[in-house]
Amino acid sequence: MTRVLVVDDDDDIRTVVRIVLELEGMEVVTACDGVEGLEVAHAQRPDAVLLDVSMPRMDGMQMLATLREDASLAHLPVLMLTARAETDDAVDALRAGADDHIAKPFDPRVLTARIEAVVRRGSQQRALNPLTGLPGNESIQAELARRVAARESAALLYVDIDGFKPYNDHYGFLRGDEVLRMLGELLARVAEESDQAFVGHVGGDDFVLIVAPEAADEVARRVCESFDEQVGDRYDAADRARGGIEITDRTGTAHSFGFLTLSIGIAASWEGSATHVAELVSAATEVKQYVKHRVQTRSSWAHDRRQTTV
Repeated sequence: MTRVLVVDDDDDIRTVVRIVLELEGMEVVTACDGVEGLEVAHAQRPDAVLLDVSMPRMDGMQMLATLREDASLAHLPVLMLTARAETDDAVDALRAGADDHIAKPFDPRVLTARIEAVVRRGSQQRALNPLTGLPGNESIQAELARRVAARESAALLYVDIDGFKPYNDHYGFLRGDEVLRMLGELLARVAEESDQAFVGHVGGDDFVLIVAPEAADEVARRVCESFDEQVGDRYDAADRARGGIEITDRTGTAHSFGFLTLSIGIAASWEGSATHVAELVSAATEVKQYVKHRVQTRSSWAHDRRQTTV
């Protein structure tokens, strides 16, 4: 069942919208201003938000901005409620990241149709990772399945960050998220420079690139070199000077960790040699684990050398 969060300081509006949407089989949760709206959004995880522009404490524009800055809520589709005469409100809302708007008083049928439309678009957008904006697992699987079914030659590069947990523990998740976004942007740039390349974010510190098999080594080299050149800037000056971080565990023992590096496992299929997505994923994951367990001070990659590989 579709769950809609209605945020409006007008009791009558909330009641009317609840009746209209519940008659269409939707679940409705409500809030009377932006502050309460954010609390309900975190607690109830709605599928869409119907948000009034003018409210006390925190208005609709402020709540919209906060939603778009929150990685866990940024994907939510938002339909703004505006006064019919306030065209500027509608324009400002769309520019600030609203998915659509509707003027009051509204036609119940139009309201329902527009909510259904933003929910439909939102479900498509959830295939994207909310942190990096890259295609997520669903899209990755679909792209691999398409290429395997079409018997296309393709190489899967499974990219993993080495030492990410100690870095995250030391600097905090916000700094860790910055590294993930940096890597996502780096991979997207490399993909743009490669014919028919696809980049996705599996989740956490795991990413994938799909490229032509003959381009796999060059792509892996460029990714590794670019990451190694940039990652030092993600450390404080003292840690950068010593070449990494030092973390003391619960027993008081100090552990040193060098700069973050990448491990990339590559598996390829030539003209249908892989008959199932799982073959490529399993092979690339296995090789990635092999690379991770090698002693290395710089990012590196390796190929699966069995039948489906380059």
